[in-house]
Amino acid sequence: MFEPVLLKNIDVPDGHLLATYEAGGGYQALAKALREHTPDEVVELVKQSNLRGRGGAGFPTGMKWGFVPKRGDKPKYLCCNADEGEPGTFKDRIIMERDPHQLVEGLAVSAYAIGAETAYVYVRGEYVKAIRRLEQAIAEAREKGYLGDGVLGSDFNFTIHIHCGAGAYICGEETAMLESLEGKRAQPRLKPPFPAVAGLYASPTVINNVETLACVPHIVMRGPHWFRAIGPDKSPGPKLYCVSGQVKKPGLYELPMGIPLRELVEDHAGGPLPGRGIKAVIPGGVSAPIIPRDGLDVGMDFDSLAAAGSMLGSAGVIVVDDSTCMVKVATRIIEFFHHESCGKCTPCREGLNWAVKVLRRIEAGEGAPGDLEQLDKLCKGIFGNTFCALGDGAAMGLRAALAHFRDEFAAHIDERRCPFH
Repeated sequence: MFEPVLLKNIDVPDGHLLATYEAGGGYQALAKALREHTPDEVVELVKQSNLRGRGGAGFPTGMKWGFVPKRGDKPKYLCCNADEGEPGTFKDRIIMERDPHQLVEGLAVSAYAIGAETAYVYVRGEYVKAIRRLEQAIAEAREKGYLGDGVLGSDFNFTIHIHCGAGAYICGEETAMLESLEGKRAQPRLKPPFPAVAGLYASPTVINNVETLACVPHIVMRGPHWFRAIGPDKSPGPKLYCVSGQVKKPGLYELPMGIPLRELVEDHAGGPLPGRGIKAVIPGGVSAPIIPRDGLDVGMDFDSLAAAGSMLGSAGVIVVDDSTCMVKVATRIIEFFHHESCGKCTPCREGLNWAVKVLRRIEAGEGAPGDLEQLDKLCKGIFGNTFCALGDGAAMGLRAALAHFRDEFAAHIDERRCPFH
């Protein structure tokens, strides 16, 4: 029987307070790490667990930590990416609002493991409640000795700073986030060098997502074998799924990694609204290519979704029912990416601009022969030719919509109207 661990406190009264967190075993993982394990041993525990980053890319967390140089005169930094700008995604906000100490402890254990004494939490500026709760949690933890100089009587010193973003989607890209933290315009950096070698202030830096860091204390307390026993071996552990869109029970669900998408949407989220059928599902935020109804038996993990031509991403599951025009969906998504592009790369800046113009024309019933071929060419010109994954996500999403629902796009052009109006 699966037991939720990441969300166990979210419905508990005063779940955001230190006393509540301690009553449920909070900060025991930090104490265990400091007293029973060296930093290298904590890194090894995370490697053995096969925890993969929950921010979207799915890179093995322990391996990322292992890239940090052991020697050198520069300080090491830990950065938490809490920007969460991907439409359809709200898992990190819930953790920060309702169980912020879980993140604070995750930060402390992770910083100990990589040899960092300073961490920055880059929070989406609109998350006012989450920011206040996190500030309160940091103050409580510092007062009890879980943060500051000599954490729990050890020689480990640790400080957490909160940085509020200003609503730019591009700051979800890790190097653009670092630029913003340094007070510069948020634009992706050319890699290499990678952040583990030259990140914040040109120093070794590890960047992890909120959900990723929240998993770390549980791995330390319960062991890597417990973690690996949940879900598929290549993508194990508990996973937070954000379900929204045209579905009966939208919300945040903690379930094993690899649960079938159909089970998530139809059983846990209640299925489509009365009188409607599921047309398609976006499985990982709008960056993830859409999956049509006949593909819903895919497992919700990194490898299964990649094999199906999509990706888990942030696990922002958006349900689309059969009353929805896919041309309209594709247009809104590409409008979003065009608006949020930082403009650094010509393929992204110009390609998305033209894609929006063509899509708007088709949606308005003014499409022309050759427009779909033009969109195909634009996707080809954007994909793989940009500094970061924003352009790739937009191109993949549009490609999938054109592949699975090309007849709807063609109908808009041939009939010069939307069939769904």
